Amino acid sequence: MDRTNLPTQIEVRGGAVNNLKNIDVNIPLNKFVAIAGVSGSGKSSLAMGILYSEGARRYLDSLATYTRRRISQVGRAEVKSVKHIPSALALRQRPVVPGVRSTVGTMTEIFNILRLIFSRLGSPVCPNGHQVPPTIEIAEAMDKVGDEMSRITCPTCGVQFYAFGAEDFAFNSDGACPTCGGLGTTRQLDTTKLIDAPEKSLTDGAVAAWRVPGRNFMPIVAQAAGIRIDVPYQDLTPEEQDFVLHGEKKQYPIDIPSKNGRVFHMDHALYENAYAAVEDSMSTTKSDIALKRLNRFYQFQTCPTCHGTRLDPTRLTQLVTGKNIAEVAQMTLGNLPAFMTTIKNWLPTNMQALAKNLTQELLNQLQPLLDLGLDYLTLDRTGASLSTGELQRIQLGRTLRTQTTGVLYVLDEPSVGLHPDNINGLIKIFRELIKQGNSLVVVDHETSLIAAADLVVEIGPNSGAAGGQVIATGTPQAIRENTASLIGPFLTGAAQLLVRQPASEQELFSSGQIEIEITHRFNLHDIKAQFPLNRLTSVTGFSGAGKTTLVLDSLIPALNAQLAKEPLPRHVSKLNASQIQHVVSVDASPVGKNARSTVATYTNIMDELRRLFAEQPAAKAKKWTTKYFSYNNKEGACPTCGGTGEISLDIQYLPDMTETCPTCHGHRFKKEMLSVKWADRSIADVLALSVTDALPVFKNQPRILHTLTTLQSMGLGYLHLGEATPSLSGGEAQRLKLTAHLRQKQLATLFVFDEPTVGLHPLDVQTLLQIFDQLLKRGATVITITHDLDLIANSDYLIDMGPRGGEAGGQIIATGQPSQLVKHPDTLTTQYLAQHWQLFAQNNSAE
Repeated sequence: MDRTNLPTQIEVRGGAVNNLKNIDVNIPLNKFVAIAGVSGSGKSSLAMGILYSEGARRYLDSLATYTRRRISQVGRAEVKSVKHIPSALALRQRPVVPGVRSTVGTMTEIFNILRLIFSRLGSPVCPNGHQVPPTIEIAEAMDKVGDEMSRITCPTCGVQFYAFGAEDFAFNSDGACPTCGGLGTTRQLDTTKLIDAPEKSLTDGAVAAWRVPGRNFMPIVAQAAGIRIDVPYQDLTPEEQDFVLHGEKKQYPIDIPSKNGRVFHMDHALYENAYAAVEDSMSTTKSDIALKRLNRFYQFQTCPTCHGTRLDPTRLTQLVTGKNIAEVAQMTLGNLPAFMTTIKNWLPTNMQALAKNLTQELLNQLQPLLDLGLDYLTLDRTGASLSTGELQRIQLGRTLRTQTTGVLYVLDEPSVGLHPDNINGLIKIFRELIKQGNSLVVVDHETSLIAAADLVVEIGPNSGAAGGQVIATGTPQAIRENTASLIGPFLTGAAQLLVRQPASEQELFSSGQIEIEITHRFNLHDIKAQFPLNRLTSVTGFSGAGKTTLVLDSLIPALNAQLAKEPLPRHVSKLNASQIQHVVSVDASPVGKNARSTVATYTNIMDELRRLFAEQPAAKAKKWTTKYFSYNNKEGACPTCGGTGEISLDIQYLPDMTETCPTCHGHRFKKEMLSVKWADRSIADVLALSVTDALPVFKNQPRILHTLTTLQSMGLGYLHLGEATPSLSGGEAQRLKLTAHLRQKQLATLFVFDEPTVGLHPLDVQTLLQIFDQLLKRGATVITITHDLDLIANSDYLIDMGPRGGEAGGQIIATGQPSQLVKHPDTLTTQYLAQHWQLFAQNNSAE
């Protein structure tokens, strides 16, 4: 084949997805291409909406129709042409949060290979207690069928028995602990939580379990059963208290008085005692929020049978080099390579080929994770306890180990949750991908990652309708020299680093402080931390150092317990935070769960609009109340699409098509609702406005204007009022969640932000810092968990954790003002901060 005629680039012509303005762009093949731009400029529209969408669709089109029918398919992108595009794989910004049964071992699939190693290479124990040495015959027995599968003979006593196979080591299957079912923890209802106010009567709410939805009439049922409900619970007789806790499920006729004086009669009201009320609710609820609410009634403890290993204890007799599978699962990923070597040295000669095959397979899956800085994680670490960055790196490692060739990888914000030191490992992985013959497109704002790209494509200049154009393209050096580039000044250091005035050393703790002491939690042991009040504090450190454990798993639960006048979490020995009266935790999780949640419905704007339109003479004449101006109510919603503005067409063996509703043309409302006008606009016309365009329209509507002004000040002016919120980036979602809190004074409020710069361009980070300043001026205290060097540099106070991750972390290794810490950088974070500071200092002598 003449390789000189092979295409060298993907050619995109007429790209018009979302806000893209018919862009033409060439993406070189077998290169690392970074796409940059401010939030909402159209980066993801190009990367995900065109490159991934077309690459995935064309690959699926090559499959048989029967196969395609079983795969979630991608529709055709809005683009004139895309030439020479390879098959595409995507890695999105927000991985799905794992379930309670997921561990690092199961998510990476390393535990699957470990189960094979223990079944094929392990030393089982016969029924008479003899440890049978590993042999090739045992390994071969695992591959037999029927009754012969895994049946072996003990060489010492001659008894035949069944050794444990791979499935027997699965805690989600045959190997699960019989007590906890493979969860590693047991839960038990706590009487003190069921009856949380014994000094109150049943009528006044002594029983917390009866305050769950649908149980508020239970005191009346108890009264029908002969229990006194108007005296304090603690003064009830032992028999009455027992009935409240354990009374028989039985039906009683009752009368329930309503607020308007009427009496509602029930002939067969079922009595549910305090225990049953929670257990029955738990068995029927499917809502995550409801589950969290019910979990507060339980005590969770390590399973007494498996001691947290999740496995049936009988499985722990089969050993490899003297270790059982639970002991190996407790190892860190960084210790596994050495363990693989000991396995090969332990086995006889005729098992070396099999051992090499299995151990090499494990090491192949392990290496990308080590390159991505996850060496501190243990295989038995629960998936739900991982940070967003750790989840994404596991997902990335799983994708990369396939060692494919000729694939286009499209990655959305792969630097999320990564310490600057991890970025080097990420770039190494990218180079490996290119070397394997793949192409790579990365949407990111991390300047060190952009600087390492072969080519940079910058979309802008601004957000929404003011974006969607290619404003610069070229090598990182060309971007540095391009005056039209917005990211260029952050690559050269010409941009302003300090955009707010951090507190002076004398001012730092002048308003007081929050103090917390932690005994033992994960890798934190005897930790004391102080956070200055009414200041911006950044908690930093290597991934896995303990930042999340300190702030999200200790400080917030302790503060919430103190505010609820409940005992502090067991691992928190001291909390001094009497000045804090409210705690607001803001993360980057999506806002709303479906397209019915929009910017207008999430804020107060939609309620105000409905009221405004219902007050118009045309609406009053037809007696159309506020519910007629909601697309979530049948009175106002388009009957064809049900108020979503679009319909989905199932075209049998082709991808489902989503089209604009032919009845309402995407307006969501019944046609007659749109006949009502305010300021010469229908409610659909108003929802189509961007925040910026809506400002002059609502200049005489103070409640709406205040929200619009707040959104504009947050840099969200490009969002449309009717824009679906689940599609927003992590950074956009965090800022939108803040709108309700910027309307009032925050004198005694603590705001905690987990990775607030997710999806934010350095210019957007500057806007975010101005928002933080607004909160501080209102009297709030702000704590961020972050790796962003711009945010760290602008903080009043820094708490750096480390020195590394996992067992090599868990310590507070530096505290103080960033401007002082960069003078003597002796931790990993402050070293990178000092380099960053120096880059900008060269171009900003004032700093």
